[in-house]
Order: sequence, then structure tokens, then C-alpha cells
Amino acid sequence: MLVNSTEFFKNLPPKKCAECGNNIDEQHECYGNKCDNCMQIK
Repeated sequence: MLVNSTEFFKNLPPKKCAECGNNIDEQHECYGNKCDNCMQIK
């Protein structure tokens, strides 16, 4: 069965930082894998 792409992205689990494991506050389909804290963005 095909899934609507909007539903697919809405149902993704929260993205986790590759270094600290905290949830990343951004869109889940983003390519980044580190949180702002680990990337030292203020």
C-alpha cells in the first residue's frame, strides 16, 4: 500500500543528536545529525 508523503513525514519519530542523544528541534527530514549544542551554535 502506498503512503501519502505528508503522512510519512508527520509520523517520523523525533530525530536524535548523534553525539549527545537529545532530540533535535528541527524538521525530522533535515540532513543534519547534531543538535545546536553539540555544533556549538548559540
